[in-house]
Amino acid sequence: MDFFPLTQKQQSIWLLLIIPTIVAHEHAANLTGDIGATDDPIDGTLWAHIIFMSLAFGIIFPTGMVLGFSRSRFHVPFQLVGTFIATLGYFLGHAHEGRQFAGDTAHASYASYIMLLLMAQVCLGLYLKCHFENGANEWIRPMSVKFHRVVGIGMPVIGYIQMVLGVITATGWCRGSKLGQCLGHFIMGSSFIAHGILLILVMRFSTEWLRRKGKSQDYYDSWVIMIWGFINTFLEHRWGTSWTTGDIQHTLVGIMWWSGGLLGIYLSRKSIKRNIIPSLIIIFTGYILSQQPQQLDISSEIHKLFGFTLMGAGFARLIEVCFMVVEKPITPFRSLCPFLLIISGLLFMGAHEDQVLYLSTNGIDAYSYALIQLTIAFFIFFAVNIMIDVYWMSGKNDGEPKYEIIGNVTNENDLNSSRGNKGKNEPNRDVLEGRNGMDGGDGGRGRFTSRNSSFIDDGHISVNLNVDAIRDNNNLESDDDNERNGEIEKKSDGFVVNYLLVGQHADEKSQDGDERTDEM
Repeated sequence: MDFFPLTQKQQSIWLLLIIPTIVAHEHAANLTGDIGATDDPIDGTLWAHIIFMSLAFGIIFPTGMVLGFSRSRFHVPFQLVGTFIATLGYFLGHAHEGRQFAGDTAHASYASYIMLLLMAQVCLGLYLKCHFENGANEWIRPMSVKFHRVVGIGMPVIGYIQMVLGVITATGWCRGSKLGQCLGHFIMGSSFIAHGILLILVMRFSTEWLRRKGKSQDYYDSWVIMIWGFINTFLEHRWGTSWTTGDIQHTLVGIMWWSGGLLGIYLSRKSIKRNIIPSLIIIFTGYILSQQPQQLDISSEIHKLFGFTLMGAGFARLIEVCFMVVEKPITPFRSLCPFLLIISGLLFMGAHEDQVLYLSTNGIDAYSYALIQLTIAFFIFFAVNIMIDVYWMSGKNDGEPKYEIIGNVTNENDLNSSRGNKGKNEPNRDVLEGRNGMDGGDGGRGRFTSRNSSFIDDGHISVNLNVDAIRDNNNLESDDDNERNGEIEKKSDGFVVNYLLVGQHADEKSQDGDERTDEM
């Protein structure tokens, strides 16, 4: 009787798939207690696993997600390549030699579920690519689209969590009585990083969205802070079994977050008014945790660096809320708060007991460690901005980012160039020429001169002319004589031009009953 009714080639393929799984059980070390890994070196196979998984979940899948949002034809190839690399890395992780790990790690436990979710996502994507729309597909397809989108957005987050768990597994940290302390540092530190990334997205995407919703940025930030406060309080109560001074402080910080977040939600519930509550929460958190007593000097120094950095982020946010106009476009100062949040998050994640003990044992001082985290923060900030630009330059988008760009124009014809727009001097007039279809056509050249406050939007560029000083609104000239070949002229002593590059046509609105809207 033939027990192997497969060809030799098919048997070889199945062996390649099965053997790594069998080897995985043989390589599970019998480690217990606070020891999660042996002292053996990491071999080449495990390094390949680390590199492949970092490449797939850290670069390829997030890029593929962005390409999916822009409906680029490269979305499917990117995701297929990422799936192949991740699958290869998964089997390499079961076939390594050298360092051995405990068999009950979270990284190993969740790996199979993540791969199953990834395979389901790929199959769902292929189903949607086939565009089946008849019969039962009429109601299956819409649900599949939503599920595919939710999983696609969650995959970078899942990948980030799994990579963090991979670092913990590789080092053997966060076991036994140290689990609660590690959770507090990693979860709270990750929340600061996530908050910084969200602020970058708000800065470069959401100004128009917030205006349409009639809510301020602080309203949604307060919701995020309140939710993170609940999560932090629950986890500290669940795993903070030792209840040291640090555990108590972390729990009370979580309570402060959700209570302060609740107040912030109430203050901004019905308008776009900003409030200072998220800024104060950040400042208080930084100060409290910077003063937390530590057993090692290096741990105290890292906590102080973290606290001062977080306080800097809070003060930067406070200045932005109190002294900068909410509708004002991107300025360099607005990048300061999210960048400092990312740095502080990285510092706090690396300030748990096992990490600082490793630094102390290997003679690494706190400031050298801070420079490493600063380097990683620069990379994260760079990667997020690259992903945003990839979105604007791919798929359905035309290559022109539609976030805000500021340009200042004065009555002395001191014009700042921005994305191909250039200033032109004319006697007693402020003129701006652009190549963004100001005359109603893509790529055309348009020209306008300001004499008063108005709002103009031709679907490619929205211009808000904020008059510094209007002497007499009743002495306006007729625009009929000045309107020719798409030219609009209005008189003013000085104005600021805010380019709101938007992707949809908007109705032009007049804010003065005596003024009329000019169409370009």
